[in-house]
Amino acid sequence: MLFFEPVRDRKTAPSLVDQAVAAIERAIKQQLLRPGMALPSVRQFAKSHGLSAFTVSAAYNRLVAENWLTSRPGSGYRVAAAAKTPRPAFAAHWTPPQIGASWLLADVFADHSIPIKSGCGWLPPDWVNEAGVQHALRQVARTPINQVAGYGHPYGYFPLREYVQQFLGGHGAALDIDQVLLTQGATQGLDIVIRTLLRPGDAAAVELPCYANLLPALRLAGVRVVGVPRTEDGLDIEELKKAAGGGIKILFVNTVLQNPTGTSLSMGNAFRILQLAEQYDFRVIEDDVSRELMPQLGPMLVALAGPGRVVYVSGFSKSIMPSMRVGYIAADAGLLKQLAQTKMTMGLTTPEMMERTVYQVLRQGRHRAHLQRVQEKLRAAHDQLCALMDSHGFEVFSRPQAGLFLWARPPGPWRERGAARLAELALQDGIWLAPGSYFDSGRDRPGQERPGQDRPGGADTGWIRFNVAYSLHPALWQFMRRVGASSSSA
Repeated sequence: MLFFEPVRDRKTAPSLVDQAVAAIERAIKQQLLRPGMALPSVRQFAKSHGLSAFTVSAAYNRLVAENWLTSRPGSGYRVAAAAKTPRPAFAAHWTPPQIGASWLLADVFADHSIPIKSGCGWLPPDWVNEAGVQHALRQVARTPINQVAGYGHPYGYFPLREYVQQFLGGHGAALDIDQVLLTQGATQGLDIVIRTLLRPGDAAAVELPCYANLLPALRLAGVRVVGVPRTEDGLDIEELKKAAGGGIKILFVNTVLQNPTGTSLSMGNAFRILQLAEQYDFRVIEDDVSRELMPQLGPMLVALAGPGRVVYVSGFSKSIMPSMRVGYIAADAGLLKQLAQTKMTMGLTTPEMMERTVYQVLRQGRHRAHLQRVQEKLRAAHDQLCALMDSHGFEVFSRPQAGLFLWARPPGPWRERGAARLAELALQDGIWLAPGSYFDSGRDRPGQERPGQDRPGGADTGWIRFNVAYSLHPALWQFMRRVGASSSSA
């Protein structure tokens, strides 16, 4: 397609997926591509422009979702007979989704109509280790059917559990193989822990702000949620001490590259958390899904205190890709038996085919080199995004220079008006922002009472979670300048 020449400068250019989508839209508008015309196959387009098949497939699928293209088995991709522009910048008939907890926690994962996903929690499709994943899929496809015809082991695929055991051992956590349980992603791992260790009326401490999907899981279990503020180097120790004195049974904490602030525990902060856990006899649930995105070392609580005090939860969606719904729990052997029983009660065994695929990706020598490239891309994105935020007057909570997330808020009136209203306006321009109220427990924070809303919390002081890999798009910052100018003139 002669009308498309990808720009590969990650410092200034949009992602390759965004570029391909924009080029095809432009060609349709200019009638270089007419209704009913066939597009090159994914493989042909990728080969012609030096792109990965994942990149082209992601672009084509987005265009199908936005009604520019149609797709039918055997006939490939064609320009829609009545191609229409769903983006609000071009057509008023497109209706943005309604911001609310249900959209953030469920519908957003199936909503491909939003072009700029600054609020999402995953890596761009063209950052995926395509060659490694495809090789792993081919290897798994050769598995004799009699080896995968059953349900699999309740604890999960043994070689992957062994890999996890060795990975954690490399960080100083000495575990046996019967202390590792595989789950359908880290979020299911957290749910298994909640269902096993907590009962209605129990108190659990969470970070403030914290991982958004944890909050509804705790509320479904009837657990009283206590918020402990997150600081730049970890948890507010004095507030944690107050919460511990109130009788919490569990503390949930992200050790490194926290979601949503991007911060990591200092070693001193980690030791104080564990000291309080011993003093007040509560368990620590270490949610550590982003460790492989961190180039330097950081404290690992299960290595410092052992699996008797700490339950370790992690997964592979951040380091491989989101659709690889494979996670794991590490705990002492007695507790792990209980966790495995809960897992089997909830949904029997986890999908061994997917676990085998993850194992094949991990055992290849190229996975470590891939992670290093991702870390370098994230570092560059952090530097660029911080520079943009500084030039636009944003307040940046911390500058981790690693991981997916940056926690910041715009200047001026938006701190009073709130990030939720800003996110609603952004959707009109096809931009997804993640307001800070989604990550706020909204309960039992000392000195604050909040009414319930269709948000996990309710406190909206203008903070926003930015995914650095998606937040360099020029349209995002054109929007920020426009709303900044309109608010200052109002």
